[in-house]
Amino acid sequence: MSVDLREAPTATRPDRQPLPLVLPPDIRPHVTYDELLRLCAINELFFEWDPDGTLYVMPLAAGGSSHRNASLTTRLGNWAEDEGQGIVFDSSAGFLLPDGKVRGPDAAWIRRERWQTLSREQQEHGFPSLAPDFVVELRSPSDDKKALRDKMQMYLSNGVRLAWLIDPISYDVEIYRPGRPVETLARPATLSGEDVLPGFVLDLKGILFD
Repeated sequence: MSVDLREAPTATRPDRQPLPLVLPPDIRPHVTYDELLRLCAINELFFEWDPDGTLYVMPLAAGGSSHRNASLTTRLGNWAEDEGQGIVFDSSAGFLLPDGKVRGPDAAWIRRERWQTLSREQQEHGFPSLAPDFVVELRSPSDDKKALRDKMQMYLSNGVRLAWLIDPISYDVEIYRPGRPVETLARPATLSGEDVLPGFVLDLKGILFD
């Protein structure tokens, strides 16, 4: 059966059209975690999820947003491969956070020793049950900034140590750190990974501005 989630919350992508989902006949529109895994496999889509069963459909990105996200992930990945202390994830990865929610940042990094606490089965099947050390959200034209800001605070409350909200629309970056006020930078040329990603400096050309 096909279920239209027209009434489901779409805070992360408020102005995109809802997508029809193909559901097996034994799955309800509000789903359990195990059912979420089946939905992702059947539809070849990524969904964010709340423990009450609410699904958030994550549509495909527009060309410009996809290009900026690819540049971001490539630069982070190149640094991580040379540095060797952590694992990088792109926007297709979802994480089962300590509060029970499944969320997928646009890019993420986890210290290698934390990643290796997971079994091979946990790494390769389902969503890793831990919060990244570092996450990035890259705002697209259809994203509601307040919803993204709420998402960043949610990341911190789940144990993320450093989070960046990069906004190519307003040409600014918001930096989120546990226990500290949000820092806003207007059109910075670079960003430092600070003590969370020691030595990482992100060149923002082609990501925040042309």
